[in-house]
Amino acid sequence: MHTFEYVRPADSAAAVATAAQAKTAQQGADVRFVAGGTTLLDLMKLNVETPARVLDINRLPLDQIEVTSDGGLKIGATVRNSDLAHHPAVQRDYAVLSQALLSGASVQLRNMATTAGNLLQRTRCMYFRDTAMPCNKREPGTGCPAITGSNRTLAVLGTSEHCIATNPSDMCVAMAALEATIHVQGPKGTRAIAIGDFHLLPGSTPNRETVLEPGDLITHVTLPPPIAGSKQVYLKLRDRASYEFALASAAVVITVAGGTVTRARVALGGVGTKPWRSPEAEAALVGQVASAPSFRNAAEAAMAGAKPQSENAFKIELAKRCLTHALQTAATS
Repeated sequence: MHTFEYVRPADSAAAVATAAQAKTAQQGADVRFVAGGTTLLDLMKLNVETPARVLDINRLPLDQIEVTSDGGLKIGATVRNSDLAHHPAVQRDYAVLSQALLSGASVQLRNMATTAGNLLQRTRCMYFRDTAMPCNKREPGTGCPAITGSNRTLAVLGTSEHCIATNPSDMCVAMAALEATIHVQGPKGTRAIAIGDFHLLPGSTPNRETVLEPGDLITHVTLPPPIAGSKQVYLKLRDRASYEFALASAAVVITVAGGTVTRARVALGGVGTKPWRSPEAEAALVGQVASAPSFRNAAEAAMAGAKPQSENAFKIELAKRCLTHALQTAATS
């Protein structure tokens, strides 16, 4: 049985210094941060994650939600998903985020899961979670049996010959549409990372999922000020109504004036190897009449680069319909 040391660092500097002793911040790190533990503890039970030390960051002052001086929002790393979803400022100004959070997992898990933990959520690919099977994400160079195996729920966008695992997060899809910024404290100081740059495509190194380095601690996330008059919708399609990951989802933030789309931010979930922002769909929308044909054209543009596997070609049409319906719902809300 794997054993580990459980540590409660006194402050963020101590947490960073301890975690910086690890060789990596990616798969296989021997030092891990834990807050809600809704992903990490599951993976430790499966022996997918086997850290030597687990650093409990719940005592750190990272659990606040605050309006920023420019009218945006600052969300602490250990803010629970339920608290974030039900916060008045989020419900009023960032409805797509609230909707995404409330569509994820179960009430019990949302009461424990945190903002930073959700950003770092691992794939539910069965091969990744089964240590008896090869997996390039878990053990580089062993292969990706999902490509010729069970892949119904896996990605069709951003895949490579080394990995087709899907990013499972709902929250991250909404944050991609909201253009969130992730703030990190590390051995070299602090830095701000656009959410589109935070997660990495698998390429030839699927074991490297984010840009984090050893010792990097997510401290908070900021959202830009809300766009006046914007319409926001998160739509999630799945096999059952609760406690299920998306087969396809869409987060849309659009502004319509005089019947024409003047601004659009679109992100997709359930179909990409990372939260999938679609500039192609956005470009297809802006300047067009807010109508079903325009929305379908945008959906076609979003999925133009999709590469299906043996069992998941249905996701392409499903994602198109999901995005089309989300846009129609937003435009008429």
